[in-house]
Amino acid sequence: MVKLPAGSRRIGRPPAGARAGEKVKDYPQLSIRLPGDVKAKLQALSVITGRPQWRLITDSIECFLKDRPEAEQRMVRELVGRSRSRSQKKQT
Repeated sequence: MVKLPAGSRRIGRPPAGARAGEKVKDYPQLSIRLPGDVKAKLQALSVITGRPQWRLITDSIECFLKDRPEAEQRMVRELVGRSRSRSQKKQT
């Protein structure tokens, strides 16, 4: 890797993942079908807010989950934990 001089910037876009150091291209992909009007709203929101569609969808899921009863939130956390532990076992 080439070391950049102090104060210089890299060419191109910075990593744009949800958390520091993450790259969107490394995220799993999801393909969904949406009604035309919903897709148009998603595109319009993306343009108006200047945020990528994946971030809008991620924020919407978090917002939806926040409005669920605590028991459901707990179940979701448990299922996510199981899913993560399975994927980590596959990698080793």
